[in-house]
Amino acid sequence: MKKTHKGIAKRFKLTGTGKVKFRKPGQRHLRRKRSVKQVRAGRQDQVLADGMARRVIRALSV
Repeated sequence: MKKTHKGIAKRFKLTGTGKVKFRKPGQRHLRRKRSVKQVRAGRQDQVLADGMARRVIRALSV
């Protein structure tokens, strides 16, 4: 029986269409040194590339 990789499960979410979404790291503190553009871009969830998404989906599937 294969187990779900819990570290990946906490960081990635599967959408209804099968895409893998994740939040950009480094957005919790020390934001003063970043430009407003970088801070704003960090708020948006990102979609993982197809090749990497396959590996994440495999780790999430039970």
